[in-house]
Amino acid sequence: MTNQNNKSALTTLVTVFFFWGFIAASNGVFIPFCKTYFNIDQFQSQLVDFAFYGAYYIGALLLFIISSSIKKDIINFWGYKKGIIYGLLLSAVGAFVMFPATAGAEQGQTSIFYFVLIALFIVGLGFSLQQTTANPFAIALGDPKTGSHRLNLAGGINSFGTTIGPIVVAFIIFGSAPLSSEKLAVMIKTNEIKLTTVQALYIGVGVLFLMAAALFHFSKKLPALKSDTAFEPANKAKNLLIVLTVIIIGCFGYIFSTYTGNEVASETLENTRLTLLIVALAAVVGCLLFAYSSSSKKPEGWGAMKYPQLVLGMLAIFTYVGVEVTVGSNLGELLKKAVDGSNLNELGLPTLNDAQLAPFISLYWGGLMIGRWVGAITVFNPSKGLKKILLILVPYVAFGVILLVNFGKYSTNQILFFAICVAVQIGGFFLAKDNPVKTLKIFSLLGLIAMVIGLLATGNVALFAFLSGGLFCSIMWPCIFTLSIAGLGKYTSQGSAFLIMMILGGAIIPPLQGKLADVFGIQPSYIIAVLCFAYLLFYTFRTKSILDKQGVTY
Repeated sequence: MTNQNNKSALTTLVTVFFFWGFIAASNGVFIPFCKTYFNIDQFQSQLVDFAFYGAYYIGALLLFIISSSIKKDIINFWGYKKGIIYGLLLSAVGAFVMFPATAGAEQGQTSIFYFVLIALFIVGLGFSLQQTTANPFAIALGDPKTGSHRLNLAGGINSFGTTIGPIVVAFIIFGSAPLSSEKLAVMIKTNEIKLTTVQALYIGVGVLFLMAAALFHFSKKLPALKSDTAFEPANKAKNLLIVLTVIIIGCFGYIFSTYTGNEVASETLENTRLTLLIVALAAVVGCLLFAYSSSSKKPEGWGAMKYPQLVLGMLAIFTYVGVEVTVGSNLGELLKKAVDGSNLNELGLPTLNDAQLAPFISLYWGGLMIGRWVGAITVFNPSKGLKKILLILVPYVAFGVILLVNFGKYSTNQILFFAICVAVQIGGFFLAKDNPVKTLKIFSLLGLIAMVIGLLATGNVALFAFLSGGLFCSIMWPCIFTLSIAGLGKYTSQGSAFLIMMILGGAIIPPLQGKLADVFGIQPSYIIAVLCFAYLLFYTFRTKSILDKQGVTY
């Protein structure tokens, strides 16, 4: 293809990245709404993330199992273009299922909530297929050396979706008029705010998915593209992942069975639920550590998992996606939950209602957009002098976009607080100098410090420490991905599929934090975010040592 056709193809491709961001970040508004509408606890509300991100894992695992059975890579057989089209059609089915799933639903009907989760799961399955296909597709549209920069550019578009998604969804559900907490609660209880608005939203989203599928199908500038990499069997890895899946389903299945109504759970039952969530998390960590240990002694049958940088990278993707999603998804509860009957939340700030949360959720996800826009600068190959200017200018331009989208929603002090957080991020970029190891090391450390401050502080200091998590997560995905598949050779394609499976972190970690919040309180529950950033910092040092021993350049 010519360079111009490459650009046209990439322009078409990034539309699916926008969809992922729009829907994923919208969950941050949808979760607290569901909690109020269906009278559920914080753990149950986080099942929105469990259904959505769990589908990524199940979808990628099914593709791997089927490919192993027929000894042929399904994605390669279809081609990248058809893979994305099939994924969009599947997501459209999930979006349309939302209509019958919520038909006739009224406030307090908890059982309807589980039909909503099924619809979101189907949307997520489609996204899993799109994600598995679109990432290598973006890399294939040009020089592989600049593939990560194209991913950053696509990630910037993805993050634009995450910035406007919460605002659009909040407008559709709650309307444009500001509502008091009391009025909002009354409107939900009297069914003045109904799930029919959600039905209309998802019908519109389903139509957009169909239009995007048609765009891909009829686009002559978008090549079919197939990888010439042969499918590599990995029976030990496949069996381990199946065992892990059974354990996770067992843990969550039992927890689901304990929710039989709206009665208040006993302390013993709550502790049992929390224990099972910890078991599910431990199963993920334990299985990957088992693979790490066993494959180092006898690599046959492990496929890409015989490379330690990949196994540790799988756990890094798990914790990265987990922390990125859980900080944002639990933010609504942090800001709206009053303490001791007062109008203040655990941070000592005035409580917000469901309709008032969107600007802060948008600000969190907008932080990811800021970092990814900066990461995409290299795509345009600027001179060193211009690049230094852009490293300062682009973050604040992106911040300006966030402020424009949320015009009039932030106070002067709040804008100043976040501007300082952006300045810290800019300093991190200057220190990292485009090196993936340095970048991940610096931003993991900054994320760790921010979460500790959020745990220990109060007021706006604590709030913006948590909000800055988006800024520090923003650039991690391409860094982890690059380091994890470095030196994999013919196992690169399989290793990429394993990494996509570990988006599972978005399904496991947010519900775990939700249950920690039910038991210990919402602010202390952010200890889970501290632990995630701590592992990412460890991963950086450990993987650098492994790659250095292998003589792999990165």
